Amino acid sequence: MTETERLAAVEAIRTLKARYWRGVDRSDDDLVRSILHPDCVLDYTGCCTDPASGRDFLPAMNVVLRGRDSWAGGAFKAANIVTVHQGHQQEIDVTSATAATGIWSFSDRFFNPAGVPFARFSGYGFYYDSYEAVDGVWLLKTTQIERLRVEAE
Repeated sequence: MTETERLAAVEAIRTLKARYWRGVDRSDDDLVRSILHPDCVLDYTGCCTDPASGRDFLPAMNVVLRGRDSWAGGAFKAANIVTVHQGHQQEIDVTSATAATGIWSFSDRFFNPAGVPFARFSGYGFYYDSYEAVDGVWLLKTTQIERLRVEAE
């Protein structure tokens, strides 16, 4: 792999992750599915648990999705929850012409409707991803979230 090919792969993966977060925040399930590998494994276990207190603010999020078609999405929109994700400081390692890994620092906020025990949820942590190029297109193969801090008001 040339340096130009590696840099093109890194840029494609950055774009892929931006589309993932935009798709989640806009409840655009087709967009999210378009960047998922057919055999993806998305592990959201503990994704809304505060590591300091052990409190799980959204236990329903503790799921492992297997395969692109398992992305149901739409739950936030149906529950009138607005999410905002921001990704930062990515570390992308292209290990071959068809494989790469990434670590993304991120923050997210959930804005909840009246009647939910907390109006806002803010979280900080890391996404650990793997990617695979299929027919020249980079796709998200696996993801797992590590929380560093969670705040709810």
